[in-house]
Amino acid sequence: MEEKQYFQEVEKIIVKNEADKIVTVLGSNYKDLMAKWHIGKLLVEAQGGEKRAKYGNELIKRWSKKFTLKYGSGYSVRNMKYMRQFYLIFQKGQTLSAQLTWSHIMLLLPIKNENERNYYINQIILNNLSVREFRNEIKSKAFDRLSYADKNNIKLIDENNKSNLPMTIKDIIKDPVILETDMDLSNVNEEAIHNILIKLANIRYLNLGVGYALIGHEYKIIKNGTIHYIDLLYFNYLFNCFVVIEVKNHPATAQDIGQIELYIKLVDDTLKRENHDKTVGIILVPKKNEFMVDYCTSKENIFLTTFKIINKNEKDIEKILM
Repeated sequence: MEEKQYFQEVEKIIVKNEADKIVTVLGSNYKDLMAKWHIGKLLVEAQGGEKRAKYGNELIKRWSKKFTLKYGSGYSVRNMKYMRQFYLIFQKGQTLSAQLTWSHIMLLLPIKNENERNYYINQIILNNLSVREFRNEIKSKAFDRLSYADKNNIKLIDENNKSNLPMTIKDIIKDPVILETDMDLSNVNEEAIHNILIKLANIRYLNLGVGYALIGHEYKIIKNGTIHYIDLLYFNYLFNCFVVIEVKNHPATAQDIGQIELYIKLVDDTLKRENHDKTVGIILVPKKNEFMVDYCTSKENIFLTTFKIINKNEKDIEKILM
């Protein structure tokens, strides 16, 4: 096609998309995304293909001037460049989720690593993240803190078949887990710190990963006349298993490993059903003991990770994670 024909095709998409925005709200996010994706595709083709499109901005400037006059600032030079970049990054349009909005896409575009983008898209789908929540995930370096066994092979999930996830519970545990508070912890004793940590982990449980539903805090199990209290007990509905979490304010010890093994057995004996997958144990500590890390790797259902307590108003997250 000639440039004039490409221009006319783009204008047809714009006219339909603007009309859809007025007529309907239901499903409009996906329609709007696909309209922008198709505009980006036509821009690339009109500029002579992917290699040339990255440098051909004169056409966008000419078209943007005409479209902006007729349809508003949504078709500025900058926005049309974003549409072109959108297509170049997501050339398989069928992989786009209906839960993504253009605002989500704008936050994804600067991320060059495909695995990192896939991880964040999965989080948006699994946790139904708003744009603000998604921005906070990026700010907190969530991808960098992953315990993924293979961070170079993160696949997009099928949002229509979430029961078949391309990951395990180990893959979604963050290290460190960030616990935000505005409390002053400088002058409290060891027991108080432990209680505060339990409270923070309770409030911020989604920071551990996805799919967690809280069963109980200081969950009580009685076995053979002895009362046991589990710091935090969750059920992960995505992985169909109970998750025992113990919070320690010291590096993990063999005694801590033994304790969580006991709690896992208690859960298996009293709560687990045949249709549930293997119960998982997570130990949260302020600092890792490398010997204990090696020890945990031999146990497929016990994981050791660290936590960091930060002031909720802290801006320099990179400094915190050093």
